[in-house]
Amino acid sequence: MVIKNGNLFTENAEFVKQDIAFSGEKIDAIGENLCGEEVFDATDCYVIPGFVDIHIHGAYGSDFCDNSENDINTIAKYLVSQGVTSFLGTTMAFDEPILSGIFKTANPFFNKVIDGQATLRGVNMEGPFFNKAKKGAQAEKYIVDPDWEMFSRLFELSGGNIRLLDIAPELPGAVEFIEKASKLCHVSVAHTSANYDQAVAGFEAGADHVTHLFNAMPPMGHRDPGVVGAAQDKASYVEIISDGIHIHPAIIRTAFRLFGDDRMCLISDAMRACGMPDGEYSLGGQKVFMNNGKATLEGGTIAGSATVLAECVRRAVSFGIKLESAIKAATINPAKSAGLYDVVGSLKEGKQADVVVLDKDLQPKLVVLAGKVQKF
Repeated sequence: MVIKNGNLFTENAEFVKQDIAFSGEKIDAIGENLCGEEVFDATDCYVIPGFVDIHIHGAYGSDFCDNSENDINTIAKYLVSQGVTSFLGTTMAFDEPILSGIFKTANPFFNKVIDGQATLRGVNMEGPFFNKAKKGAQAEKYIVDPDWEMFSRLFELSGGNIRLLDIAPELPGAVEFIEKASKLCHVSVAHTSANYDQAVAGFEAGADHVTHLFNAMPPMGHRDPGVVGAAQDKASYVEIISDGIHIHPAIIRTAFRLFGDDRMCLISDAMRACGMPDGEYSLGGQKVFMNNGKATLEGGTIAGSATVLAECVRRAVSFGIKLESAIKAATINPAKSAGLYDVVGSLKEGKQADVVVLDKDLQPKLVVLAGKVQKF
């Protein structure tokens, strides 16, 4: 197939008038005046890599932690229909037996390309090594100090597919834990009360990422810049939820100015209410109520989002983020931050042919997964 006449998003985060061709799972060629038996005319459209969501719990009534093959299928089918072609199944704070079951169930799906479904690229292990004071929607009864033996067993059980591990760096033993874990996967500072120095210690030990910037951490202060200030100095990537609920649009603009679009990752942090009507749901074993698209615990704490990554991109653009920067933050950067960039995240000859064509309103007109046009 050849997608012609579109504005193609390059690895330099620019749109150029180029065609893209693929005959199998990989991209064959990118250039001008390409020919093929099957042609899709993308005139006045944007041709981009498939979105990569590195922080998503669930969607369409299902949760990654439901520990069910059917639920993984449901999430993956919904995501690809929205233009998300790769994702990390994100856990919550649970004990080892529960996490072990989740990883065992997910194991056959890791990096397996299934037609009609976004590809599960691994795990974002969000919990249980958090500060209880910043638990957010995590269940306090499962939150524990860093436990290397527990993590080692889970990492092995995942087949080495934990790609992001979230941790509060101020906890006892956390710095030593980060030093070891960062040799196996990317480590993210999260659900933390760390001050600037504690956060810097975590980054210098090997953490290179920050989970949902500004949420579940102290605010940035002029005397104690905290995690945000430390991240600006030390982190490779930070992720932010651009649903307009977790973060004010002015702060999203500020974050892009502060960190630059080379380091920003847009995430959904979506839970099972994503793609569903208002009502009662659950997250991490706790009741969640969604009203007008806002999901909260009974006490009012925001409990993940109900906004798919593609919509987070559209909202970021509506908040004043440059289109090129928003697309980069939902494709190139998250793929790099989770160690996936050699396979997905950009349009380049030899990479997997995960391609999305967006219309002028940034709605998907065509979704291609591993060279196959997806039908919904």
